[in-house]
Amino acid sequence: MRSSQPELFDYDELLRLDEEPRDPALQAKLDQLRNTAFVNNEAWLSGARPHAPSEPGLGKMLRVVQWNIERGIRLPEIIDALTDSDAFLKRQRTTGERIDATELLDELDTLHSADVFVFNEVDWGLKRSEYREVVRELGKALKMNWAYGVEFVEVDPLQLGTETFEGIKDEQERQKMIAAVQVDRSRLRALHGTAVLSRYPIREARVKPFETVGYDWHTKEVDGFSKIEEGKRFAAEKVFLETVRREIRLGGRTCLYITLDVPSLPRGALTVVAPHLENRAKPVKRKEQMDEVLAQIKSIAHPILLAGDFNTTGDDTTPTSIKREVYQRLGSSRFWADTAIKYATGLGLVYDVVSGGVNMVKNLNDPTAKDVPLVAPNAEYELFRTLEEVRFDDGATFDFRGDKDRTLNGSTGTLGNSNYRLKKGFKPTYSVERSLATVGRLKLDWILVKSYIESPRDSTQTYRFAPHYPRTMEAVNYALEERLSDHCPISADLPFEEPGKLQSNKKLKLWPF
Repeated sequence: MRSSQPELFDYDELLRLDEEPRDPALQAKLDQLRNTAFVNNEAWLSGARPHAPSEPGLGKMLRVVQWNIERGIRLPEIIDALTDSDAFLKRQRTTGERIDATELLDELDTLHSADVFVFNEVDWGLKRSEYREVVRELGKALKMNWAYGVEFVEVDPLQLGTETFEGIKDEQERQKMIAAVQVDRSRLRALHGTAVLSRYPIREARVKPFETVGYDWHTKEVDGFSKIEEGKRFAAEKVFLETVRREIRLGGRTCLYITLDVPSLPRGALTVVAPHLENRAKPVKRKEQMDEVLAQIKSIAHPILLAGDFNTTGDDTTPTSIKREVYQRLGSSRFWADTAIKYATGLGLVYDVVSGGVNMVKNLNDPTAKDVPLVAPNAEYELFRTLEEVRFDDGATFDFRGDKDRTLNGSTGTLGNSNYRLKKGFKPTYSVERSLATVGRLKLDWILVKSYIESPRDSTQTYRFAPHYPRTMEAVNYALEERLSDHCPISADLPFEEPGKLQSNKKLKLWPF
């Protein structure tokens, strides 16, 4: 397979998607778009080959990176981080903050040597990310094959350029806002989804939307904002902020399933499973979505890499800020940042104010911990219990081990070999704002591996293709004046053969609380 993709919507079709009743031809096109994976193997066919990096004790391995890249709004900087240390360090010297140089260089090396990437929150043809086909640009820059699955078609008036800001009383101000949301109709495609990039060729790719609907991003967003519009008593400031927070979309959360040709493995294949679980849903719904994933992969008899944003917040909200909401909907424009500050101030709010379930989640640094009602409640525990208890048809399990000599900082505990742990809990992968040191830091992103073990915590079983030396890469994410994403990239190393004698741990700094 060289490359293939479903047909995309043009601008007029995007406008018509919200008509009731919807044109059957448009509905069929929407269904095909959401159920067909984009695939591109051009890199392999052009001669690109895996790095298969080697580490003392591990030997040759597959290095995997998972990263929620926040739409790809900062794609040029992200590409430099992934491909060109000199260019990235030049940016860092010019505009960046003081970062531990050794740690930053180690993280850049980790990113450059990875052979598989799982990216969540990937735009295709949206103004906020400068109309980039983000996955295609990543594939070209990294010389990697890629697959893409659409979660949402963004039909919010802010994204389509049709927002009229009726609640804004100052006509001059309103016209400036209307002008600022206008779009290039020839370039707008309005897609948002998940991507897998690989230096190994893609044998098969499919995308499957979840049947468990955690949140209806169209009906509930439209209904919620209608109440604001009907309430003429609301101040212009509130109308503006609610307009920015609104996110009307068609579609829902999905999982991307990719099978790669990996000759170094006994069966010559690896399946990469890349879900994005719903953030606006209670943990029980995320667990049901994961149940769907497991049903799809239970019969697979070769290794499986499960990586993605599980949104393990412990609630149906993710901590956020006004600044983050504006940035994610409208991009990094100075106009919108200044406008948001003005309207937040008008409501007596701080621009960086955090909202969204903070009291419930601020201490949830270990979503895998047992749920002890009243004493130590943890609503995410059932999801991880299910992952630990699943037995594949070939008898294998996910690797839940945490061994002191297979981590970079000597930590131990559940999933410690695949996800970077601290003395207590995990190093957070998500942060609302770096300045908000005590709230809004969560472990949302995960890597799990099914290799060749039949008991999830048995340290006497094989470590071939088992996860080693996980990282949560804070230094690279925060190296520049503005962070690359609200999520840090994470990684793990999977040796192709049984590891030999491992070197002593390389100590890394712990998260600076």
